[in-house]
Amino acid sequence: MKSLILSILLSISVGASAQIDLTKIANDITNEGKYLYQLETAAWNGTDIFRKSFKEPERIGGYFSFIESGKAKCLIFSKGEKPKVIGVVSFGDIGVVETATINFKERGFNDFEKDIYTIRQKTLAEVKQDSLFKAYNNTNLNLIPVINGENRRVYALTAPRVTGTVLFGNDYLLQFDRKNNIVSKEALHQNLIPIHYNEETEAIASVHSHSSETDDFITSTDICTLMLYAKYAGWKQHIVVSRNYVSIWDCETETLKIITREEYEQQNQ
Repeated sequence: MKSLILSILLSISVGASAQIDLTKIANDITNEGKYLYQLETAAWNGTDIFRKSFKEPERIGGYFSFIESGKAKCLIFSKGEKPKVIGVVSFGDIGVVETATINFKERGFNDFEKDIYTIRQKTLAEVKQDSLFKAYNNTNLNLIPVINGENRRVYALTAPRVTGTVLFGNDYLLQFDRKNNIVSKEALHQNLIPIHYNEETEAIASVHSHSSETDDFITSTDICTLMLYAKYAGWKQHIVVSRNYVSIWDCETETLKIITREEYEQQNQ
């Protein structure tokens, strides 16, 4: 009887594994990664554009970006216990800096902006007091708040302060409820994975691996990082290897393919 039960359980397990839709998983990860890339690019370019034109840089308290009506925007707020919006940089095309416009009108946050500001600030407080969050030399921990309907979350990505290095890992995800209370927080990778590059030396592909404690698949933060830095490193492909799967990101077409580890090894025999 025990043998029969074991056989049934194994059959269920194998069947469930076979039913995993790797194409859907790849699409979901890609969509989230590209969304994060838009937000981070808007933040990068938006803060640079604003600082060049703003006459009172000492008043700047922080920033965050968001998508509104399909357009990326970077909002800059003032210092103080009751900060105000002191500028919004809007992009017609996130890939073309020249399409940006600046609104210097000083005002209070609207409800949506206030929610984004709140989850950002609560994440910042967690980063400062919780040992879950690690800090490394020559890096910044960039916060990316995201609100889609009832889904509220903040990603924290480690970015290099020096050129010649792409950083994967030391990234985090905090989930919030409708009242902007933290309901969960997790490290997406268990360590920091630096990959060095030389712009004068061609490196077609790069690779990093996920331990058993990390997700089976490439993460959306990995894709965001690749979209930000792969062009400088000259990579055409990036591969993430886990115990069960291999994720293959095409840096040129910005598409993701996920296959089993077994299938990958068979293809490369």
